[in-house]
Parts: sequence; structure tokens; C-alpha cells
Amino acid sequence: MVASRSRRSVLAVPGSNPRFIEKARGLPVDAFFLDLEDAVAPSEKEGARASVVAALNEGGWGGRVRAVRVNALDTEWTYRDVIAVAEGAGAHVDCLILPKVTGAEQVRWLDLLLTQIERASGLEPGRIGIEAQIEDARGLVNVDEIAAASPRLEALVYGPADFMASINMKSLVVGEQPPGYDVGDAYHYVLMRILMAARANGLQAIDGPYLQVRDADAFRRSAARSAALGFDGKWVLHPLQVDAANETYAPGQADYDHAERILDAYEHATTVQRRGAVMLGEEMLDEASRKMALVIAHKGRAAGLRRTRP
Repeated sequence: MVASRSRRSVLAVPGSNPRFIEKARGLPVDAFFLDLEDAVAPSEKEGARASVVAALNEGGWGGRVRAVRVNALDTEWTYRDVIAVAEGAGAHVDCLILPKVTGAEQVRWLDLLLTQIERASGLEPGRIGIEAQIEDARGLVNVDEIAAASPRLEALVYGPADFMASINMKSLVVGEQPPGYDVGDAYHYVLMRILMAARANGLQAIDGPYLQVRDADAFRRSAARSAALGFDGKWVLHPLQVDAANETYAPGQADYDHAERILDAYEHATTVQRRGAVMLGEEMLDEASRKMALVIAHKGRAAGLRRTRP
């Protein structure tokens, strides 16, 4: 079963910027992460750790998924990021995001370190989840092993900018089709590869950011492509993108109502009438219909939708 936390909109918040951290508390996002990686200058890394721990412990985040993105394992900062956050705010963080994951052994390293910290700190082992960010060709080639690397894993996250650079894509515009690519979608294979690995292991799949932050229409187009495939959400960088993400990755009200009616009709058919198929109006329903309806109903419930039709 795919992890149940709702991640339609995942807000990126620089861990070294107190003003952005405070503003993030008031935005209607499903999830956020306090960033210690790309959004923080090398000279500010240590101070950002302290700011992130303080922000988590202060609370005020409501029911949002609380995450921190640590630095990549090819840097000197990662282990201190993990120790500082897990020891300092382990009871107030839901997940750590590990960027630039290229192999399953990196996820297992983080799992082991978190287990040691949790035991030493009196936290329930396994309480802190992991999100693995796929950002280059090697990570994509190894994505199946990465997705199966730890029971802590909750999501795979696509990192488009680094990925585009890693394959020498001829473009500087993240989220748009590269020049000369005029048929289909240049990112379809990458997105589907991540999605298949995620679903095969019961994980969520999260699309990466769209960097033209003030173009809400372009953001919607980018989000719609991954939402149509089945992705659960997308990173947002600006308040203008939040509503678009929440709407795009949630089912419409009519689809949600219909899904709930399918589930009711199928349950009645199988438990009361003892039949494996039933008609709902002009539509024939069977077990496959139930599975499809359950996906839509689950997404709608996670988004806070309520039935408007019996």
C-alpha cells in the first residue's frame, strides 16, 4: 500500500532563512522540507542546522509532513546534518530527504545511522522516514534497488535540474521540453521509471520543482503531466504554486463522488448480493473497478474531500 501521508504540495524552505521559515507556517501545503542542501551556502551550513532544529521544535506546522533535506553523501556535511536533526528534533521530524541517491547502500547507511540515534535518544526505532531523491542517470538505473532498500522509505523524489545536467540535456529551463523535442514528452521515461519503482515497493512518487515560479499556468502544465501518470505531488517553490499543486494532484469532486459510489455499490454486491459484478447505472463494475475507485477515493480523502452526492 502506498504511504498514506498526503504530499500533493511539498514546499521547499531554505533552512538558513528565518523569514521564509516563518512564512512557510502559514501556507496551505500538505508537506514541507527545511533545506540544508542546495538552498544553503557552504559557509551557512552549521548555522542552518541550528535554525532547522529550532524551527521543528517550536512547532506551529499543523498536520503537515515535516521533513529536512540533508546534504548529499559526497559532501562532508551529511553525517552531522543527520545527527544534529535526529538528536535535536527527532520527535518533531517525520522524514529526512536524502538527495542525489545513486545506490541502495546510501539509503541503508541512513537507515542504520537513524536507528542508532533513535535508540540512543529513546525514540521508537523506525519513527523517522526517508525520502530518496533521484537526480542523475546512475540513480535512475539503480532505482529499483533504491526503492527496496529500507522499510523507512516513504517516497521517491525526482530531481529534474541535476538530472538534466547529468544526461547533458540541451536545455536550461527546468520542466519544459528541451529545444528540438517537438513530439511527446522528453521526461516521460524518467517519470515512469521512478513511478514504477515507487509503486512496486508501496512508495509515493513526487515530482520535482518548476523553477519559473511566477508562471502559475506553466506550473500547472508541468504538474498535470506527472499527475496524469499517477504521481502523488510536486515540490513548490513559491506561494503562487501551492493552490495549483493541491488542485492538480487531487481528484475532482465529481470523480471523487463517483469513486465512493463505486466502492459502496461493489461492497453491497459482494457482501449482500454475493455477486462479483454489478451494474451502477450503465457501468459494469468488478474487482478491477474497485481497485481503480479505491485509488481515487484514497487521494480524495487524503486531500480532505467530502462526498457531495450519495
